[in-house]
Amino acid sequence: MQRLIPTGDPARPVEFTEDAQPVPAPDEALIRVEAFAPNRGETFLLERPKPGLMPGKDVAGLVVQAAADGSGPRVGTRVVGHPPRGGWAEYAAVPTHSLAELPDSLSAVDAAALPLAGITALRLLRTAGSVTGRRLLVTGAAGGVGHYVTELAAAAGAEVTVVTATPSRAERLRALGAAAAVHAVAEARGPFDVVLESTGGADLPVALSKLAPGGTLIWFGQASRTPATLDFFDLLSGPEGAVIRHFHYAGPNADPNAGPTYGHDLATLVRLVHDGRLHPEIGRTADWAKTAETLVDLRERRIRGKAVLTTGVVS
Repeated sequence: MQRLIPTGDPARPVEFTEDAQPVPAPDEALIRVEAFAPNRGETFLLERPKPGLMPGKDVAGLVVQAAADGSGPRVGTRVVGHPPRGGWAEYAAVPTHSLAELPDSLSAVDAAALPLAGITALRLLRTAGSVTGRRLLVTGAAGGVGHYVTELAAAAGAEVTVVTATPSRAERLRALGAAAAVHAVAEARGPFDVVLESTGGADLPVALSKLAPGGTLIWFGQASRTPATLDFFDLLSGPEGAVIRHFHYAGPNADPNAGPTYGHDLATLVRLVHDGRLHPEIGRTADWAKTAETLVDLRERRIRGKAVLTTGVVS
């Protein structure tokens, strides 16, 4: 089969290689990948790839070999999955606990845009607790997580303010339910009960200052790739008693009942899309022969919405 592997070359970060089909573990199904979606974190890993790196965590396709232990979907079932690695290939082995079946109404392209961003959004909101009637600030909201968080939180009754530098994204996030959109964290009019912070650097302390006393900042990313610096004394004149929580979607603090198993959350996301309550946004769909060019565009932030690559005939 064909697989995409890292090159270490920023101008062409991946290339095709011949590889054997993966041999599934007893609790894994073999999926013929029809579509996959790269994530920004994967683009970071490609800059200095470690030996053996096989990217690919968001896939959709068809089960061609069911799990030997009898778990999971049968052969011929359309699925979306979140494997630990290896999804940028014609075939991928995916644990059955990280698969969800797809209805006919949901295409492989739309499904591939769900896993990492959608699971992160669901678990962020669970970590935040009930958001009904609460004021939320979401930084770095232009990406997939920000989009899903905005739509889900607004539907749950939160008053959501989003931070995005792009006017078109601000307009779209308002359409998804954001009460306000600003182009810099300093412009956000608090105080906020919860801040969901993903940029780090200089934005984090400014976002922290927007909290109400006793509020919570959930730190789930550092897109600026710049460490944050906090001043203890600044909090005395602002959100005294604030809580800062570190969040990673696969960690036990994200969802103690799920941890690194994703099938239930994927099924929830699929149901929400099927019911018209969640709307994946696809910024670009291309044949996977264009993966290298797409990754360069992602790195340079020329794609708004998820980029999805297709490996074959997509339903």
